[in-house]
Amino acid sequence: MPPSAPNAAMVGRVAELDEVRRSFAGVRDGVPAALLVEGEAGIGKSRLLREFAAEIAQTADVHVGWCLDLGASRTPYGPLTGILRSIVTHMGVERVRESVGVGAEALGMLLPELVDSPTDRDRTSPERLRDAIASLIEAAAERAPQVLVVEDLHWADESTLAILSFLLRALGRGRILLLITCRTDDVRRGDAVSRFIGEATRARLLERLTLARLDEDAVREMAEQIIGHPLTETALGRMQERAEGVPFFIEEIAGCASGPLPDGLRDLLLARFDRLGDDARHVVQVVSGAERPLTHPLITRLGDLPEQRLDEAIREATRSGILVVVDDDYRFRHALLREAVHDDLLPGERARLHRAYAETLEAQCAGSDSGDAAALAYHWQLAQDDRKALIAAADAMRHAKAQYAFASAARFGELVLELWPLVPDAAAAARVERIDLLLVLGSILRNAGDGERALTVTNVALAEVDPETVEPRLHARLLRNKALYLVNLGRLGAIPLLQQALDIAEEHVDDEVFRAELLNRLASRHMIAGDRQEAIRLADEAERGAAEAESTDQLSIAANVRGGSLAHLGEVEAGVREYERAHLLATGSDAEMRYRVNYSDLLTLLGRYREAVEVAEQGLRRARELRVERTSGSIMAQNMVVPLLELGEIDRVEEMLSRDFVQGTLRVFRMYMSMTRVRVLAWRGRSAEAAEMLKEWLPAFEETGVSERQIWYDRVMMTVAVAESAGDLRGALDAILEMLRDDKPALLHQRRLLLEAGAIIAELRAEGADVTTASVAIRASWIAQPEQLQQDAWSTILDALLDPRPHALDDALHRADGDDVPVTFRVVLRLERARMQVHEGDRVAASTMLAEAAEIAERLGHAQLQAAVARFATDAGLGFRAPAVSSAGADLLTAREQQVLDLIAEGLSNRQIGERLFISVKTVSVHVSAVLRKLGVSTRTEAALLQKNPTFSATRQPVVVA
Repeated sequence: MPPSAPNAAMVGRVAELDEVRRSFAGVRDGVPAALLVEGEAGIGKSRLLREFAAEIAQTADVHVGWCLDLGASRTPYGPLTGILRSIVTHMGVERVRESVGVGAEALGMLLPELVDSPTDRDRTSPERLRDAIASLIEAAAERAPQVLVVEDLHWADESTLAILSFLLRALGRGRILLLITCRTDDVRRGDAVSRFIGEATRARLLERLTLARLDEDAVREMAEQIIGHPLTETALGRMQERAEGVPFFIEEIAGCASGPLPDGLRDLLLARFDRLGDDARHVVQVVSGAERPLTHPLITRLGDLPEQRLDEAIREATRSGILVVVDDDYRFRHALLREAVHDDLLPGERARLHRAYAETLEAQCAGSDSGDAAALAYHWQLAQDDRKALIAAADAMRHAKAQYAFASAARFGELVLELWPLVPDAAAAARVERIDLLLVLGSILRNAGDGERALTVTNVALAEVDPETVEPRLHARLLRNKALYLVNLGRLGAIPLLQQALDIAEEHVDDEVFRAELLNRLASRHMIAGDRQEAIRLADEAERGAAEAESTDQLSIAANVRGGSLAHLGEVEAGVREYERAHLLATGSDAEMRYRVNYSDLLTLLGRYREAVEVAEQGLRRARELRVERTSGSIMAQNMVVPLLELGEIDRVEEMLSRDFVQGTLRVFRMYMSMTRVRVLAWRGRSAEAAEMLKEWLPAFEETGVSERQIWYDRVMMTVAVAESAGDLRGALDAILEMLRDDKPALLHQRRLLLEAGAIIAELRAEGADVTTASVAIRASWIAQPEQLQQDAWSTILDALLDPRPHALDDALHRADGDDVPVTFRVVLRLERARMQVHEGDRVAASTMLAEAAEIAERLGHAQLQAAVARFATDAGLGFRAPAVSSAGADLLTAREQQVLDLIAEGLSNRQIGERLFISVKTVSVHVSAVLRKLGVSTRTEAALLQKNPTFSATRQPVVVA
């Protein structure tokens, strides 16, 4: 075969190349895209992307990273480090530091050249690392389109997959194209790569481009290019029979055109190798042991040949098309060739080769902590040296854990356990006792999101613990961790374990901070279970210990728990004061975020929705400052969803839910979000989907609800929402009445359900149902609340719905139009008032009232309320018109559009508005267009002037909604 064969023109991929071009065209307009190029081995995935990269080299920055074939011992963040380093090279270190700010310290864990000294792990976090990676890519995209190529996803480590999953969701803007190649025949069903592809595809985050085999015409064209003369029909038939349209095999068969064709695939792949001289074969075998490209010094050392003979051997191997030179390094032209040569080695040859690699790597890294422990573990395993492999695996576990590559660290930790029985002095070799290893591995697995395996490992450790000889602190930590893992899985049993850990700590461990932590954890579990008095007692005790140890974070947590417990006991003002203390005492970012999450949740339960959103938004701004906007900030964003829904900002809620920022997180966290998803589906009238999601999650809610009272209430909320959406009002009311019969402590969560019961009773009464008994039960439960929770807007509304009178309904309507009432009651009360007006014979007033209800229900997009208004209008024979529109048209703006208008008036760009409101630039553009259309103006300037000066007049026609 001519030497230029691998570089011959690409054949038969015009349509596929056009597909990649189309993705890039959208990217150039600022819309990120991701494309998975998949197919069997040798189908031409990398070749396609090389052609595309060459085509755009002058208009975009192309960065390539490879996943390495290290078996189970995969390097954390395999391809990402190379891609990030390439970006830094293009931008320059100083520009990168300026762009990512405090994130540079986190990036220093992967790119030491960005920091002056090794990154202090205590000063960063997994969230900061992930967010810093996204920030760097976005900053690079501001200077030029960025094309990130991840080769060989089938060999990706789970930490790489986690980052890729995060980036697919986090990179919502910028000129960024992610291209991934994957060998489909190496992806096993159910493995991490398969799950990643499935989840990303279902979420529509990743487009898939499958490369098919070449047809007969393309096979002929390609083969004739390589051979240099036309093929006979017989030769083409033999080519088709053997190569079956796979481009790489066509190349290999064309290379044998002058001789007999090998019988099998393995022989075909080794045909070139067999024609090499002894020295060249030796060099190729040496290179086959490498999981990555080899430098010339390394191949010289490993090849162990005189310099001139080595050069001739390398020249022969490259001329044959087996090896290629890329960036002054040597590698196989195709992974299939490497695998064939490596598999052809005898067991002894293979073991000796990998021992040589391992010894060489160790020598190169002697005296430093920068060694590639993952590669060492791989080579020592294949060298069949169990002790050395165990040492390397333990080091690899620590190194991956330090980089927050928890999934990779877990694999190495499990490898250490697997090798442990084979090494007599395993503890000395691994530099860790077995129980300590199990403790660390459980924590790693939990951080990797695998709560089940974390619990299993911890159970193994506790089964091996001898209380008489084990170090007490270690024993207590294992018990604490098991309790934490049970909570993460939504299971029972945490409180007894924490109490046992606390008993051990109090008797045997002289550490007040540790004791305060255990007390706070126990207090928190009692609060969540509804035992508020015990929670306060434990929090008080934790505060005394924390004060003695001068631990402000534990003091803050104690105040946090006490604040929530007091509020649920009805001492709202005292609870709020405790949260204020928690805020003042929170010195670390974690404690501050905990305060904002918990306090915003309390404000939501109290109906102080705008305050709840404000507290959460402040937390999001703080998250942006800390460069954890898309990680810890996403948790805060999730806490905004419920108050936003109650405020009627359904579009914003749906957008936040569509970001799927809880993917891959702990089960309990996903449970909270699923409740909101069910409510949103019900809101939109998608009752079948809501019911299906409820059915899916109901067993988990029932299990966890036994120990977590708020989850128990969430189950009731979902059940009510689904029943209402399906038109089963009696079923919805029965679910609330059943809640009242429960003999466990009542939390603030029941207030919203009692208020909803008022709306359901009003509708059932209008249908002629007897609701007397239900009304009495609901009123009694409301009156049974502590005094501080009564005589508010909600009380006025509930009273009017249970006992509708004109004056009471008018008063309730006035209160419902305020900020601290769920917006749906603006419709519910107007509908009830219209019913009364019809009953009184005032049909004109009823029509006007009903028109207001219809307009609000339509603006909210609430399917059930829209249907209820229309149904009553039909039954009562009422025709109604939309209310008059003000000259400024502002009455037509939704809450979200009004926010956008306010920010337009501030002079913000679409991107700045998106950052302020945490929505995409594309969504901002849609809102801006709607604002201009509704206001009847043609420019942002006119809209801003109209906002600042309502008397401003432009040539416009306000839109009237019929």
